Amino acid sequence: MADVVIAGGGIGGLSAALACARAGGKVRLYERAAEFSEVGAGIQLGPNAMRVLYGWDLKDDLQHLVAFPSRLQFRSTVTAAILGELPLGAEMVRTYGAPYATIHRADLHGLLVKVLRQRGDVALNLNNAVMGAAQTDDKVTAQLADTQSVPADVLVAADGAWSHLRQQLMHDGKPLPTGHLAYRAMVDQSTLPKSLQTKQVTAWFGPKMHVVQYPVRGGAWMNVVAIVHGQVQGDMSSWDHSANAADLQRVMQGSCAPLHDLIHAIDRWRLWPLSIRPPMHGAHEHYLGRVALLGDAAHPMVPYLAQGAAMAIEDAATLARLLAAGGALAATRPDDAALARVPALIKDYAEQRWQRNARVQERAIRNGEIYHLTGPLRLGRDMAMRLLGKRLLDQPWLYGGPKIAT
Repeated sequence: MADVVIAGGGIGGLSAALACARAGGKVRLYERAAEFSEVGAGIQLGPNAMRVLYGWDLKDDLQHLVAFPSRLQFRSTVTAAILGELPLGAEMVRTYGAPYATIHRADLHGLLVKVLRQRGDVALNLNNAVMGAAQTDDKVTAQLADTQSVPADVLVAADGAWSHLRQQLMHDGKPLPTGHLAYRAMVDQSTLPKSLQTKQVTAWFGPKMHVVQYPVRGGAWMNVVAIVHGQVQGDMSSWDHSANAADLQRVMQGSCAPLHDLIHAIDRWRLWPLSIRPPMHGAHEHYLGRVALLGDAAHPMVPYLAQGAAMAIEDAATLARLLAAGGALAATRPDDAALARVPALIKDYAEQRWQRNARVQERAIRNGEIYHLTGPLRLGRDMAMRLLGKRLLDQPWLYGGPKIAT
């Protein structure tokens, strides 16, 4: 088995561990936290991500964790008017071969940890981080926080948007603030009035803000995120800050009754300052030698296309497929020629992934601009959504690809 070291135990790193182990790699993952955990937030998984997860034999487990929203609906924060709708449910399965699902981030994270712990070819190491890397022609060595040096054939940098490995390898600085803040909440739907409960994804558009809500945990809970303009003080790399519900309520003054009532029904929020890098400019941002950058370490993105986790999952599946096809991952120790091809195989991974990831980054940024329009441009957006409906809202290029054998 080829030795694969993975930096980071988030969804991207765990996905890479599972994909590489299934393809024949001996995997060691290092996570800086003392335990595996995820902050309470929801994520949307389009058919492109669900096809990969189903290919990893996770379908039965996911059925008990996800919700399958019936539709994606866009509404005005001011008037509550429906601006456009996209059917999900059975239509997504017919069109794209897999459903559109929503899930609590912690539930997906926990499932991946559980599956990996059941395998004998993956070592999950906590309370230790990969802080740097050194390379020769035939080996990469991960330098750990506890001063150990761990040799490997492949190193996967999945250590997030503030990646230590990226900063060491690429020397291209840190992510920059967007000027947008994300208020996030998770609420038990049974504690809400029936009129506020939901079985669909709803995106509310307003001037310089938007709100998204959808069911998770089989529909028992609801995830709500409100994106507003603003800045926070302190460390921008921190995942979340405490937030006062009154702050968000003040921002939402003047919103329509259904949205007003939802925001005021939730008294606990967490606050994330959103930071990103510009869309990828080339394959060189996805790898260096035997180091493959994956997920947010390579392409952090704003959440306005709901594809951050999906792109990390696609990255993981693509990397493992190419390493396996090139003979670098196998049930037995690959021969020297196969291991010598690892840098070329990782380069191939980068070339196959960067343009799609850049397109998602660009589209997410553009969506944020469209969602937050003001004045006459806002009215034009609303009219276009009403006239074009599904043709404007569907994303065949996104949900239909890429076809990744798992």
